[in-house]
Amino acid sequence: MGFLQVQKENKIATIQLNRPPANALSTQLIRELSAVFEELENDSETKVILIKGEGRFFSAGADIKEFTTIENEADFADLGAFGQQLFDRMENYPKLIIAAIHGAALGGGLELAMACHIRLVSSEAKLGLPELQLGLIPGFAGTQRLPRYVGTAKAAEMLVTSDPITGEEAVKWGLATAAYPDAELFEKAYNLASKAAAKSSLSIRYTLELLQYAARGQYSEGAKKESEYFGKVFVSEDGQEGVQAFVEKRQPNFKN
Repeated sequence: MGFLQVQKENKIATIQLNRPPANALSTQLIRELSAVFEELENDSETKVILIKGEGRFFSAGADIKEFTTIENEADFADLGAFGQQLFDRMENYPKLIIAAIHGAALGGGLELAMACHIRLVSSEAKLGLPELQLGLIPGFAGTQRLPRYVGTAKAAEMLVTSDPITGEEAVKWGLATAAYPDAELFEKAYNLASKAAAKSSLSIRYTLELLQYAARGQYSEGAKKESEYFGKVFVSEDGQEGVQAFVEKRQPNFKN
């Protein structure tokens, strides 16, 4: 594809944003991402997806130059809606999605990263939503996802000042799970992806779905669904294999 490079290895699909110099999220790049996720969802050889950026940045934002070609309010709203649909799909995707963020994840780039299930960052990376600096606001649900991770007050501060936070600060505020030196980031991300890829696809899918109940504050519904899925995985081939492997003190051989 034009702005993406996809490489598959050891049940891990690595999607690399490749739109220099800043990997800006143009409409075409978003469409390509949507097509890749469509393809990978039913790919039995892919269990985990890792997203990273080529060059200096993960993604430094939406394509501002493209904005100048959009003529009316309805077209801007449509652009936002299309991005939101993709990011909602990612958030509810049945396979684990990990973002490895180096350089910068700003504006649409951070909104893309926040739609992933896990974010790892380089220590000095910059993360922020600077849209208000342009007299705009986030359009891909950034105002809704950022407070989930950093709280409403910190989100308000980041938005109204347009000041980014570092990778280290992102970990402190809960926006990322770990920060590493630049040279180690992708290796650490791949190691995490490898651990996930060793698990049963069924248990990963159910776990990701159940976590969304928690994210929405639906404890009772989530707990009820968890007990239902607990029964399903226990009688599944992978569930029986996992229990048997534990008893026999060996590594499980999941069939997914």
